[in-house]
Amino acid sequence: MSMQQSYQHILQTIGEDLERPGLKDTPIRAARAFSYLTSGYEKSLEEVTNNAVFPSDNREMVLVKNIEFYSLCEHHLLPFYGRVHIAYLPEGNVLGLSKFARITEMFARRLQIQENLTQQIAEAVESVTGARGVAVVIDSAHMCMMMRGVGKQSSTTRTVSFVGDFKENTEARREFLSAVPESY
Repeated sequence: MSMQQSYQHILQTIGEDLERPGLKDTPIRAARAFSYLTSGYEKSLEEVTNNAVFPSDNREMVLVKNIEFYSLCEHHLLPFYGRVHIAYLPEGNVLGLSKFARITEMFARRLQIQENLTQQIAEAVESVTGARGVAVVIDSAHMCMMMRGVGKQSSTTRTVSFVGDFKENTEARREFLSAVPESY
């Protein structure tokens, strides 16, 4: 069964008329939208970073803040969205700045939970750069908490992942966290 047919089945199951004007092309539009929202499965880390690793003598923290993202929770297929903040401690190499957004997008465009997304981004940055340490914070809002279940409209979730020196060095961790205020 194709994705389009699956959406047709879902709409019919809830009692909708697929011939009414507003729904006539909905199954194909929904299938295309879902394919786009999960397009991260089609990408690899090598593809999104595209050899944009450059030699550098800088050993101080590099911080990229406020990277917007949108994802779908793997439990309810409902959106969660927010901002990602990524820092790393270079060890001879730096990564092109746009690649942090591309790495975030690649993992966010997969069915996810925020905890795993945070860790995946940190591990990917470490893998690509060979950094001494990587820190990632994600602040987000989850539609599964807002639109259903407990219905808490103002709740947000913060997750963190520390790798290498950020995990071991309290001062580096403190410097990073003080530079990353709440996003909401």
